[in-house]
Amino acid sequence: MPLPIVIHIGPVRLAAELDDTACAQAVAATLPIEAAPNEWGDEFYFEIPVALPPDGTSTTAVRAGDIGYWPPGRALALFYGPTPLSTGPDPVPASAVNVVGRIAGDASELRTAKGARKVRIDRA
Repeated sequence: MPLPIVIHIGPVRLAAELDDTACAQAVAATLPIEAAPNEWGDEFYFEIPVALPPDGTSTTAVRAGDIGYWPPGRALALFYGPTPLSTGPDPVPASAVNVVGRIAGDASELRTAKGARKVRIDRA
């Protein structure tokens, strides 16, 4: 069953949910998460205390609003628009991510959080 979460970053507060996969459950077990986010185009990513390999959800075909776990960086990624590898409007991660969840609202609101120094993810 999906787990409702809340993402706080800069002035933005978004409802989201984590899927019912082993990787998503590992992410959920670390909540609340607080980190200093990095930016890569229209993507925020930040290291989390999870170390897992790619799984059955692993892909580079993500959409704005997807939440991914990036195994090489042990990082959670919030996709909200094009990244430097994009050739169109969809984000393209640096390499495959395990899709672990989805932002429920308008992910493009994250653009107003550019430059944020802290992200926090809590259970809803």
